Amino acid sequence: MALTACDTRTSPQGRELKMHGTALFPVACYYDDLTSEPVPWHWHDELEAIVVVEGTAVVAAGTESFTVRQGEGFFCNTGVLHAAWNAGASCCLLHSVVFHPRLVGGSIDSVFWQNYLQPLLECPSYKGVLLDGSALWRQNGISAIEDSCKLCMDEPPGYEFLVRAALSELVFLLSRNRPAVAIPPSERSLRESERIKTMLQFVQEHYPEELDAAQIAASARVSVSECLRCFRNTIGVPPIQYLKQFRIQKAAELLAATDWKISEIGAQCGFQDMSYFARTFRELKGSAPTEYRDQKRAAKSRRG
Repeated sequence: MALTACDTRTSPQGRELKMHGTALFPVACYYDDLTSEPVPWHWHDELEAIVVVEGTAVVAAGTESFTVRQGEGFFCNTGVLHAAWNAGASCCLLHSVVFHPRLVGGSIDSVFWQNYLQPLLECPSYKGVLLDGSALWRQNGISAIEDSCKLCMDEPPGYEFLVRAALSELVFLLSRNRPAVAIPPSERSLRESERIKTMLQFVQEHYPEELDAAQIAASARVSVSECLRCFRNTIGVPPIQYLKQFRIQKAAELLAATDWKISEIGAQCGFQDMSYFARTFRELKGSAPTEYRDQKRAAKSRRG
């Protein structure tokens, strides 16, 4: 099982559509080059753990952001809206392992699920956990992630058992060291989480159309000021900036995957002014649309 590039595709609700692994072995390992492509906001039912192998990344989980440096790791719980991007100008690479809880927990009536998985999955203050060198258990957690990735790459005899054992150790460490008294999220926090998901869904369903902040706010039945506050608190940018970023990301995907004309892609992604599209694309991606397409095709040719 070689490490593959993480191609994040989501539903209109932001839920990731990609199947990780197989029904028989629900785990997959990926590499991400955040130097050129951030990991967009998304969520999934699986658990996810990463290790930064070069550079420094910012990983956002819910309303919190974490700086993850080279050699450090991060754990993201099930159902948590999250994203990642390069923290600096240098290269930023990470490895990730995404796995369904049943891989290590078995059925919901097992001792593994009830004693270790369920308390972890239901811990409201464990949306995201930074794994650094501040404690031995965190260092061991990083090693468990690295071991699982290497095993998936090398596939030695019985590697499935070994991967499950490494991820079981990670889950045990996280469960054992979770906060003794979990602080439940406030009603405001829960309400904000639902609102931002609703507004993200609206943007992702209607991004080719002309949109403004008032329409995005209306989709969640909130005021424009509340819409702005929700986006700044969770996503970190205003809604129109997120809309622009989402449109450019969709344009980048079409440039890499199709032979459509640049003007067709721009129009499909909500840009009627092609000069503005080219300028915005260069601003966010660091190259013109044509240059970006050529770079992606050259990279694909080298791999293939």
